[in-house]
Amino acid sequence: MKRVALLISGGGSNMETLVRDMTGDHPARPVLVVSNVPGAGGLAKSQALGIKTAVVDHKPFKGDRAGFEGALQDVLEQARPDIICLAGFMRILTERFVSQWEGRILNIHPSLLPKYKGLNTHARAIDAGDREAGCSVHQVTADLDDGPVLGQARVPVLPNDTPDSLAARVLAQEHLLYPAVLRRFASGDTTPVRLPAPKG
Repeated sequence: MKRVALLISGGGSNMETLVRDMTGDHPARPVLVVSNVPGAGGLAKSQALGIKTAVVDHKPFKGDRAGFEGALQDVLEQARPDIICLAGFMRILTERFVSQWEGRILNIHPSLLPKYKGLNTHARAIDAGDREAGCSVHQVTADLDDGPVLGQARVPVLPNDTPDSLAARVLAQEHLLYPAVLRRFASGDTTPVRLPAPKG
């Protein structure tokens, strides 16, 4: 049984979806939820689900990324995870940190990678006139929003879409895609998951 740690910065909707899926015949179980934001909504959700939580506040480490990542590493090592899932974790991790967990960190990104790495992905897709948007789950490397793509879900961009309306529909697909990828990845299969585009 694989041990999974989940890193969050906010409400933790993807984290909650992953945790609720890790039951029954799932090849993994959640062992820890870590937030870099004290009081993040996802911490209360984790505690309600019976998952151990920890906080590594990034603010005291301003200008000292190595110090922050060292503290994060200490917390993770105590939990001994086999897999780390970034689920709305809004900190960029350095090559030094990522190399310690190489091949074991997953992230979900709200675009069809390699398009629109970074922020404001939905507005960028709309501004570009794209007919499709979506989300991707990928293995984390030292490069931002890079690494092998393990799954994608596509969402049509509608004529009257705003970044918020598109984001809401993409998030619904994230909640389907990320659990499907984690289940497959935890069983040792890195074949990409492709979800069919929802209608309308």
